[in-house]
Amino acid sequence: MDKKLAAKLGIDSATQPSEFHVDYHTARETAPHAEGEGNVIRLPSAGVTSSDERLDHFVKKDGLTFAGTHLIIDLWGAKRLDELEHIETALKECVTAAGATLLHIHLHHFSPNGGVSGVAVLAESHISIHTWPECGYAALDVFMCGDARPHAAIEVLKQAFSPAAVNLGEHKRGMVV
Repeated sequence: MDKKLAAKLGIDSATQPSEFHVDYHTARETAPHAEGEGNVIRLPSAGVTSSDERLDHFVKKDGLTFAGTHLIIDLWGAKRLDELEHIETALKECVTAAGATLLHIHLHHFSPNGGVSGVAVLAESHISIHTWPECGYAALDVFMCGDARPHAAIEVLKQAFSPAAVNLGEHKRGMVV
């Protein structure tokens, strides 16, 4: 991959597998024309005729256009990771803080260690959580597109689980080249 393009896209060996390839010729020919203003642009859906009114909401930020932001969040030294109702409340608060739309939430409580795995399915994508209370560790995924503000979930998670440390990774999904 061209180093200038990789830098613009925020891609390096730590964030992308080495076999990641972009077909530049195809990307140039198929890159949709952006319509709209501000931080969110509307792109015609793939394979949609001009009579179809469905539009996907892509984000336009810092000169880039992409489907959404995917946060990978690790909470270390966290508390209340085996309390199912608390976790559900925290995920719902993340959705509200991010300005997203909750469609469904499903959590599973494991035994004997009390870990929880679950997902909040959003109109804008999802938030998932997997906890290891015996280690004070939680792994979360926050992926949102459109006007949603996924970074707002971070403060909610800090308040809900009081972690000693938070590790954050960020990836722009669906980059339009």
